[in-house]
Amino acid sequence: MRIISGSLRGNKLFTLEGLNTRPTLDRVKEALFSKIHYDLEDAIVLDLFSGSGALALESISRGAKKAYLCDSSREAIKIIKQNIDKTRTYEKTIVLNCDYKKALEKFTNEKIKFDFVFLDPPYLSDYAEDAAKIILDNDLLSENGLIILETDNKEKVTQNLERELIRINEVKKYGRVYLLFLTR
Repeated sequence: MRIISGSLRGNKLFTLEGLNTRPTLDRVKEALFSKIHYDLEDAIVLDLFSGSGALALESISRGAKKAYLCDSSREAIKIIKQNIDKTRTYEKTIVLNCDYKKALEKFTNEKIKFDFVFLDPPYLSDYAEDAAKIILDNDLLSENGLIILETDNKEKVTQNLERELIRINEVKKYGRVYLLFLTR
């Protein structure tokens, strides 16, 4: 896995071993970032289920001002910190090792608003739908903010989001992966 474009282009990133995580494929990442590239300049980004931190670091590489990286796994946090060390992005990154609900509560209390939120939790969980609801209910998106949710089960996720009255602006399919673009 590597950073595709921007000031950090070509940096190979450390990844987690095992089957518990699944990094976003380069072709999916490329399509995603080509869609949002022009809006990343000076953006505040949240990579809520960070894994290796690749989405946040790609955002920094393409001009984001600040990236918050959150994961509940200590192993993931260790990898994220190695990748931050490797890319020397200390000043632009904030790492949280906690459950997503605690992270979102912290952001709510601190009145932090995000321009982009990446939600790529374990596919079999309902964490993404729950996190999207919390983000929108607590007004954590900036005025033109966007939540980008990755899933392999569009029907289930879409039903859950619609039940919560969350608007899906766009859906893109890349192989078996779907990216859902959500706004308030």
